[in-house]
Amino acid sequence: MRHLYQIQSQATINPVPSIDPNIIAVKLIGVCADHANIHHVALVFNHFLTAPNIFVYNALLKAFAQNNDWQHTIYYFNRQLSSPNAPAPDEYTFTSVLKACAGLAQVTEGEKVHCFVAKYGCEGNLFVRNSLTDMYFKVGNFGIAQKLFDEMGVRDVVSWNTLVSGYCLSGQVDKASWVFDGMADKTLFSWSTMITAYAKFSELGEARRLFDEMLERNVVSWNAMIAGYAQNEKYAEAVGLFRQMQQYGLAPNDVTLVSVLSACAHLGALDLGKWIDRFIRQGGMELGLFLGNALADMHAKCGCIAEAKLVFGKMHQRDVISWSIIITGLAMNGHAYEAFGCFNKMIEHEVKPNDITFMGLLTACTHVGLVDKGLEYFDMMDKRYGIFPKVEHYGCVVDLLSRAGRLVEAEDLINSMPVKPNVIVWGALLGGCQIYKDTERGERVVQHILELDSDHSGSYVYLANVYTSMGRLDDAAKCRLRMRDKGVTKTPGCSWIEVDNIVHEFFIGDLSHPQLDKIYWMIRELRRKMKQAGYKLKTDLVLHNIDEEEKEDALSVHSEKLAIAFGLISTSPGTTIRIVKNLRVCNDCHDATKIISKIVEREIIVRDRSRFHHFKDGKCSCNDYW
Repeated sequence: MRHLYQIQSQATINPVPSIDPNIIAVKLIGVCADHANIHHVALVFNHFLTAPNIFVYNALLKAFAQNNDWQHTIYYFNRQLSSPNAPAPDEYTFTSVLKACAGLAQVTEGEKVHCFVAKYGCEGNLFVRNSLTDMYFKVGNFGIAQKLFDEMGVRDVVSWNTLVSGYCLSGQVDKASWVFDGMADKTLFSWSTMITAYAKFSELGEARRLFDEMLERNVVSWNAMIAGYAQNEKYAEAVGLFRQMQQYGLAPNDVTLVSVLSACAHLGALDLGKWIDRFIRQGGMELGLFLGNALADMHAKCGCIAEAKLVFGKMHQRDVISWSIIITGLAMNGHAYEAFGCFNKMIEHEVKPNDITFMGLLTACTHVGLVDKGLEYFDMMDKRYGIFPKVEHYGCVVDLLSRAGRLVEAEDLINSMPVKPNVIVWGALLGGCQIYKDTERGERVVQHILELDSDHSGSYVYLANVYTSMGRLDDAAKCRLRMRDKGVTKTPGCSWIEVDNIVHEFFIGDLSHPQLDKIYWMIRELRRKMKQAGYKLKTDLVLHNIDEEEKEDALSVHSEKLAIAFGLISTSPGTTIRIVKNLRVCNDCHDATKIISKIVEREIIVRDRSRFHHFKDGKCSCNDYW
């Protein structure tokens, strides 16, 4: 761009009489558009020319449309129509403007442009017809779009692709598939469109079938399948496919990396995430908004909040999502007061918070027990920013009150909610009842939960626990029998650990890992050393009617303990062990991991369903409040 500015300066100061300035303007605008420098595109048009011709107008509109600046595309088109000396629009003008109307989903503006298309005699042009069809599909007028396609005298592969993508957009994937199967010439766009559509509607088997059938693939094809896996929470599959893409020697682009970073964030695959970070820096890739947000989110969700803040600091552009990622990351890692400070800076930068921002703030308050601060933020949502609290926000406040023992207030809040409380909201109160042994309220809450979800395993487990603690063993047995008769099962605990760029998955009592013998040897060693250190397993957490030794065995093979054992045998001494778990860490695993961190002299970071736990030297960052 620096060289371009110099050339423009020379052309302005020393114009060549034989060269039409419009030609130079078209070239300048084209280069600016390729570099996404839309601000300079407008400067060239407004200050370099006195009488822009149709080629300049078309270059200008294409530049804005190419960079998804739909508003300016329509603005300059209207300016062209209203300027007395401006040239009449042609088919190239309309393709850019119709793309903008489709991008904005503005049906009124699109219909207006359609009238001008007819007025200037461009309706029969193949490119304009394709753009019109695409626009009507994207604004939801599927009937008109189909009619335009049916009336086309000549069609090309773009016409058919437009029909396929239009059907996919309208949710008619079967029709799209029927058209796709009948196409004589399928392009990479055709294949990628169908893969994306199948993935969008969670038909991953069909999406993968098409992907495997492709004789040729480009980066868009790989992106479609990788994104499909990531969006359907098949994160390991997304990472696996990305590795295949690398083996094929195809360079990923920013769209690929956003999907893979999302998968890394959910799996806690920090090594791969760090590799992508290096790839971005070494390749000189611009840390744009989407890529920057994805990279910061990956670091935050892998427990590397300092690195997340570093990425955030390097971003030239930030939006509400960028700020919310840092606030939520700080909250999940127990840095509540820093999260509040970040929120204040966000307001100073005149970025309006959204519902996700406040979820981060409420989470921060919950993790350190700041009840009044949490209620202040909850009150602020509607009164100051006009954000209507969702059921998730109510659940967070109920959890905040319940953990603090303010169970009456928590139940009153649930009963006053303008939206129907869900299982998670009632479950937050149930957690408080369990902590403070309010069995009467707990039994009442369980009834509410079972009305919403008769298969809610946590409620049966809670009741069985309560009855057992009260000596009502017959009632506890009936509760377990009811669970068995209804086929209710607890969500199995599952933990992930990444070692040498491979994510390993463990379930409770897992016997499937190839290094099974070494893992269980390490489990026995840890039990021996923990007993020597005076630790006693919390066998009261095991409800089954089995002897004490069997209860200890059951607790020793929880998924996170297996993952920790694997981490210890697979990494060098002193290496930080990072675990991701799908459920909240149980009391025994939490206390055991504290002891293990001291015994093995390692930091162990566990991300559970609720937050991060940084275990080091026999202590946890949550201060045993989780």
